[in-house]
Amino acid sequence: MGVEGGMKCVKYLLFFFNFIFWLCGLTLIVLGVLVQVAVHNTVVINNVSASSAPIVLIVVGVVVFFIAFFGCCGAWKESYCMVTMFSLLLGLIIITEIGAAIAGYVFRGNLTVIVHESLNDMVTKYSNGTDEFQKALDNLQIDLKCCGVINATDWRGNFGPGTNSVPDSCCVNDTAGCGQGAMEDSRKVHQMGCQTVVEELLKKNIMWVIVAALVIAFLQIMGIIFACMLMRGIRSGYEVM
Repeated sequence: MGVEGGMKCVKYLLFFFNFIFWLCGLTLIVLGVLVQVAVHNTVVINNVSASSAPIVLIVVGVVVFFIAFFGCCGAWKESYCMVTMFSLLLGLIIITEIGAAIAGYVFRGNLTVIVHESLNDMVTKYSNGTDEFQKALDNLQIDLKCCGVINATDWRGNFGPGTNSVPDSCCVNDTAGCGQGAMEDSRKVHQMGCQTVVEELLKKNIMWVIVAALVIAFLQIMGIIFACMLMRGIRSGYEVM
């Protein structure tokens, strides 16, 4: 009788953890989308690792979202096959999440070089870039109140040999022509470069992804433990209702 009561408790715990997994899947989707938007709205980074972690988390979030329902059905029907499949799929998801966390950590460690190269490339190509390309960098500088890569002098010569002009988006008050010849005028132009600001923003977002992936992986390990306990009870032929 004690075993039956224990299995019943495990069954409902598995239901509870599946509800948590459903919320975790939703959380992963939201976090993945937010980080993906942050990465591509703050700077055009031509690096695969910049997008890999958030994209993996979005995919994993969708899969976890549906696996949670699969686990609930297996527990409700007391199906050994379904609960086993649930455990195996969850195990694969955990490995994927840990991989995404590692990818995010590696990308976070290389962030300085990646952001510097990306911003420097954007500044160099700005004058001959398309309107959309120029608008992306302008929006970055306006939103983050920064100018250039390290500082405003990165724009020197960009609008012609020896010129000390910067894009109007560098100005404290963005008005037409405000950046002409005003590169080193701190009253008119933001002197702080965008690299530091972008790094801090992306590191903050990536850290949230890493923490979320590891916490959710831990919860899922607990779910696998409960699923294995339920599988053992079903295989032994105990009544868990």
